[in-house]
Amino acid sequence: MAEPLVLLVDNGSLAAAPTLRLREVAAALAKKIGRPVAPVSLLHSSGVPARELGGVPAEILVPALTRRLAAGDDDFLVVPLFFGLGAALTDFLPDCVAQLRAKVPRLTVRLAPPLFEPRDDRLALILADQVRAAAADFGGPPPRRVALVDHGSPVRAVTAVRDQLAEQLGAALGADYIVTPASMERREGAEYDFAGPLLGSVLRQPGWSSGEVIVAMQFLLPGRHAGPGGDVERICREAETSGAGLRTRATALVGEHPLLVDILADRWRTGAASTPI
Repeated sequence: MAEPLVLLVDNGSLAAAPTLRLREVAAALAKKIGRPVAPVSLLHSSGVPARELGGVPAEILVPALTRRLAAGDDDFLVVPLFFGLGAALTDFLPDCVAQLRAKVPRLTVRLAPPLFEPRDDRLALILADQVRAAAADFGGPPPRRVALVDHGSPVRAVTAVRDQLAEQLGAALGADYIVTPASMERREGAEYDFAGPLLGSVLRQPGWSSGEVIVAMQFLLPGRHAGPGGDVERICREAETSGAGLRTRATALVGEHPLLVDILADRWRTGAASTPI
């Protein structure tokens, strides 16, 4: 029996850099598992001009599956490049699969687990490596303050991943570091208070509004949020302007660390044995 085709799937972006990096991670994962891995986005990336992507257009999920179904392939394993189970994986992806299966009943799609698992601290170890590198650049004495920032989500389970990662990161770094979770943005309304605090608010709190703060980037790929000149950088610059001698330094992105591919390979193995969605 042929093995399922492997798709490494991210959310997608209208910037070229995330797709280019997704392709690099997919190639590294393919080398690790000894299987071809196709880089595919859920949405957006097909809007990036191909000339910005080395002449190769980006693929998004539904057309990518449709094209392969037409070629005779019908068995797929999606490895999500996501930290947790947000609506993109629990709602959007299954809906897309159901709509395609209504047209092509033989379609089979398995979904591997997301990157974060409570008993697996390797994401925290990646973040700890990157925090220590940033701390070495700063050179200040302990205790060093670290704000672990993610995009911010209206889904409690996704925010819970950030909070658990902050705990794991604190444990990995030890007593010389103080770690707090933060979001880049959040929805308005008390029902979304769980997604706080905002990074901008943290950087204006007593004890955080002056001196050196390391911003640990819980982001996988560059783009308009986490890339150069992106939203996180803007928030930090604004806080530095209003703070009393505040200096921030952002870490590298999680997607740049080689250990990420090991985590993805393990999620692929788990997903290969899972029940189709």
